[in-house]
Amino acid sequence: MSNDNHHEARAGQGVGARVLRKEDERHLHGRGRFVADMSMPELSEVAFLRSPLAHARIVGTQLPAQGAARVVLRETMADALDIVADSTLPTYQSSAQPPLASGKVRFVGEPVAMTFAPTRAEAEDLAELVEVEFEELPVYADASSARAASGERIHAHWRDNTFVTLTADKDFELHAKQAALVVRRSIDLSRQCMVPMEGKAVLAYWDHQADQLVVVSATQVPHMIRTVIAQCLGLEQGRVRVISPDVGGAFGYKCVLQQEELCVAWLAKTYRKPFRYIEDRREHLIAGANTREHHYEMTAYADERGRLLALDARITIDGGAYSVWPFTIGLEPGQAVGNLPGPYAFRGYRCVTECLATNKPGFVPYRGVARTGVCFAMELTIDAVARAVGREPWEVRLENLVPASAMPHVNVANKHFDSGDYPASLQKAREMIGFEAVRERQCRAEADGRLIGIGFATYTEQSAHGTSVFATWGTPVIPGFDSATVRMTPDGGLEIRVGVHSHGQGMETTFAQIAHEILGVDIGSIKLVHGDTGLTPFSTGTYASRSLVMSGGAVSRACKALAPRLVHIGAHLLGVPAAEARLEAGRIVGPAGSVPVAEVAQAWYLRPDRLPADVHAAGLEVTMGFKPKVDTGAFTYASHAVTVAVDPDTGHVDILDYVIVEDCGTMINPMVVEGQTYGGVAQGIGTALYEETPYDRNGQPLASTLADYMLPGATEVPNLRIHHFETPSPHTEFGAKGMGEGGAIAPPAAIFNAVNDALRPLGAEVAHTPLTPRRLLEAIEAAQMGENRKAA
Repeated sequence: MSNDNHHEARAGQGVGARVLRKEDERHLHGRGRFVADMSMPELSEVAFLRSPLAHARIVGTQLPAQGAARVVLRETMADALDIVADSTLPTYQSSAQPPLASGKVRFVGEPVAMTFAPTRAEAEDLAELVEVEFEELPVYADASSARAASGERIHAHWRDNTFVTLTADKDFELHAKQAALVVRRSIDLSRQCMVPMEGKAVLAYWDHQADQLVVVSATQVPHMIRTVIAQCLGLEQGRVRVISPDVGGAFGYKCVLQQEELCVAWLAKTYRKPFRYIEDRREHLIAGANTREHHYEMTAYADERGRLLALDARITIDGGAYSVWPFTIGLEPGQAVGNLPGPYAFRGYRCVTECLATNKPGFVPYRGVARTGVCFAMELTIDAVARAVGREPWEVRLENLVPASAMPHVNVANKHFDSGDYPASLQKAREMIGFEAVRERQCRAEADGRLIGIGFATYTEQSAHGTSVFATWGTPVIPGFDSATVRMTPDGGLEIRVGVHSHGQGMETTFAQIAHEILGVDIGSIKLVHGDTGLTPFSTGTYASRSLVMSGGAVSRACKALAPRLVHIGAHLLGVPAAEARLEAGRIVGPAGSVPVAEVAQAWYLRPDRLPADVHAAGLEVTMGFKPKVDTGAFTYASHAVTVAVDPDTGHVDILDYVIVEDCGTMINPMVVEGQTYGGVAQGIGTALYEETPYDRNGQPLASTLADYMLPGATEVPNLRIHHFETPSPHTEFGAKGMGEGGAIAPPAAIFNAVNDALRPLGAEVAHTPLTPRRLLEAIEAAQMGENRKAA
């Protein structure tokens, strides 16, 4: 991996410095503490009996004679509520997800019974002794069969199998009728799993001293999980504490209430003993196939040069069986209809997005949340328009992008782009990938018969979107202010408390850098406390590339509020008026001398006799909230370019070169930014070329092990080259923007565009992820058969 522009990071430890991640020291030495590492006296391990059928009534259940007291069914949990994620979206139909299947099962892998024992193996053995009799029901294994259903619906009280339908129409007819060219494409993304290194993990126990239910969960959103567990178990929130320790990746998988979390919490509440569940990989691949499955019917209306005038789209999303709490199934179609136009400046738009319930695991927001799909559809369509008008795709893309001179810009879907130069990012990507050299290479036949292709993709990433945006999606929890507490310690260190939680974002480092920038405290003396509802201020959590902007913004505001208090005490210690003192590099500096902030802290905590008479009574601890001045989101953007080699005989695709030109505003730590981008691109390559959970017509998942579910490894991820722009957002602290999801958005589009460029001489085109050798060879064969029919 390389940083092509050799970004000049700031020296020191503050904003813009390439500071090594503080958290890596413990992880690289095996000293991280995950749920699976914990042990407690009398700890019982939990296992789940899962449904082998996709849709069936539960006719009866027979418990084993030995161990029946350690088997839990839904009727055993009568005092626990179902998981219900309501929405105010028009047409939305609500689902109730029981913690254990009740009455019937709706997907393969749905938990039916829960068992516990001293070891996981014993719990699994006990689960195998539970006998369940099923009566099979019609299976809706895809969106088409769910739409056409005439028999029993997935949720009996629904009018049909549609979760929600969203529409948009902005002057479509007015602009479409002016088009000289109409281009149509059908585009598909397959269903995937998220595959974090650590799957679901939860340990719960009753703290008798505090009279609290303590849930230790690998979650992204501890405060929200506390809220919903208290609701579902009928407890006051003060009697529930959620702790999120080190988390081994999440990507959205852990930002919702899991059935297993509720079940294990119920066990601890009921039996007043500790219980733990750790998801294994096969469980994840079966019950966690819950994202990315979109179908697009795209119709682009353009002038003779390929300038877009209008876009008409119909999007179908396979939503699975249940709507998740708190984001609901409405988030995915909401993001799709709102983000499909991307960074382009056309004026007519019509879109219908339909999300259907099927007999698969319920859809969960995955890194990028619909934007990987809409970017894929939009960018393939842009290239198709370019081919139709006989121009280079990069040229057509460039002419359609919102220009820098139009910023800030409100696009056709009412997205408020705050800052940036989208065309410049594409031009730089074109330069870095060596466009002319690739075109020259294509003119010469490769000795091994492979075909060379070049592809581009440009996208926007709406980050840190807040109250106004989530309110339009009708979710049961609407994010508002994020809060942070900063507190000086008696020796001059700093403690930061935030309600978000890290699952790989590097918050222990970047939040310390923000505090250092303002207060000058060495980051080695700054401690971040997060992931514990008993110790931190409320936050809705870590998702939607929001943590650095929202909680980082709160840290900045809190440090700025603390600074005058330090100056006031320090000036008194120096014997000068506060107006003549300033905070600089961790010291209070006066006209003729200085004192370190450690001496100020010592005065407050240990030597109050040295304090001024009018000292601030709140002391050296501050809590402040933050949300951006404009909460419609800070928009990061990027252009990706890729060169590929395609073997038309085997269908194999090699990525020869990959460049990224991204702009996430002011970078707090460029090294953290690059790490997030590299990881996202690796996941995007997985979406493009490898990852898929296919289902048969009976709703049976056909990739239940890592022998069937393919993941990119080190040899499949090329050397990535990255170039940074820094266009500050006018709405956030330091001008920072979120960027945690962006790397995963563009790769499928860029790679497919490159492959289609390589296939031009053969007349073939691909538009269905993942691009397996079979799909590529079928596309070539279909093109050849089409040519043969023309010749005949």
